Amino acid sequence: MTATAAPTVLTARALLLDMDGTLVNSDAVVERCWRRWAERHGLDAGEVMKVVHGRQGYASMALLLPDRPMEQNHADNARMLAEETADMDGVVAVPGAPEFLAALRGLPHALVTSADVPLSTARMAAAGLGLPDIRVTAESVGASKPDPEGFLKGAAELGIAPADCVVFEDSAAGITAGRAAGMRVVGVGPRAGLHNPDALVHDLTQVRVEAAGDEGIRLYVG
Repeated sequence: MTATAAPTVLTARALLLDMDGTLVNSDAVVERCWRRWAERHGLDAGEVMKVVHGRQGYASMALLLPDRPMEQNHADNARMLAEETADMDGVVAVPGAPEFLAALRGLPHALVTSADVPLSTARMAAAGLGLPDIRVTAESVGASKPDPEGFLKGAAELGIAPADCVVFEDSAAGITAGRAAGMRVVGVGPRAGLHNPDALVHDLTQVRVEAAGDEGIRLYVG
């Protein structure tokens, strides 16, 4: 018989949760919208898909079309957000996400997403997930992941020091942002495994949450 590896145990005072790829599987929509965008701009769709996960659209566009004025990226991003918000086909919860969020009721946590309010509200509803009370969305920040602003803002709104927060993320941009914020990062899914998070799970069925009194939150990961 093969021995089962013991889970990693982490303690935190708050959890900061990415949405796409972490709580919600929206890959089908993201692929559809960004592949159309790549075709319109004569770009290789495979190369585009390597860039877009985790970032706000305008930040992805700035990397992919470096000579284009930023105001055009922001205008294009607004169109992209509207397109994505109108398309919920295939949007589902990541396995374990409903139970994970239920276990966090009454414990300090926040959603930190590169989506705006309409898109994040629509995707969480399409996946059958309740929205955390505290949410940091695209409208809340001046810089996209991999900048740490969103995670630092989430920690500040919860009143928790960054070092006492654990981030849940799936993308390179998100993991980089969490690290830059001085936080530990649990990676969710195959994309995350390429970027050396502090702990890694296939999905949220591999995470158990306990209230830990003075310690705050205890996580069993793996």
